[in-house]
Amino acid sequence: MNPQLLQLVCFYAFGFVTVAAALSVITLKNSVHAVLALVLTFFSAACLWLLLEAEFLALALVVVYVGAVMVLFLFVVMMLDIDQEKMREGFVKFLPVGLIVAAVMLLEMLGLIGVRAMQTHVMGADPAIAAGMSNTAWLGHALYTTYLLPFEIAALILTVGIVAAVALTLRERRAARYESASQQVKVNPRDRVRIVKMAAVRPGEPAAPQEPQP
Repeated sequence: MNPQLLQLVCFYAFGFVTVAAALSVITLKNSVHAVLALVLTFFSAACLWLLLEAEFLALALVVVYVGAVMVLFLFVVMMLDIDQEKMREGFVKFLPVGLIVAAVMLLEMLGLIGVRAMQTHVMGADPAIAAGMSNTAWLGHALYTTYLLPFEIAALILTVGIVAAVALTLRERRAARYESASQQVKVNPRDRVRIVKMAAVRPGEPAAPQEPQP
């Protein structure tokens, strides 16, 4: 079979699976099934990236989203007790609005594609192919040589964001109660628990006070 024809058949097959799985995400009634359909959507999109010779994006999509994010989503959905009936009450009510928004977005995308197709500007050759390297190797070489400073600045900004999020989460609140591990260790059990021995008393008779036992 012609390699170009095989690539075209694979493109349409993966594209069909991607669209069908994406539609299943918003139409399935079971949340777990919807998450699994979203996993299939990401995996099919990664296959499309591989056909476009963007190996790094395909691997990142599988490792980051399918391997980490979607597993977390699936764990959370399975742990939560979600009422499916309440979530589906407004689906039919807002379906016409959703269809109108989807149609407008489709027209805008088709118009953008038409404008780009009419432009005479032609993009140059793929730099990875021109350098005789794979997409992942060329991207890593470019990040750590030409764009090393912006890459480090982006990493620094993300690190500052993580530290700021932790600092905001751990700030003291007056309405909240906190426990100190050091104070709990210093507590003497005799100061917290007192054993009292009392004699049996018949109903109606006053109880005689008893001394606490050491």
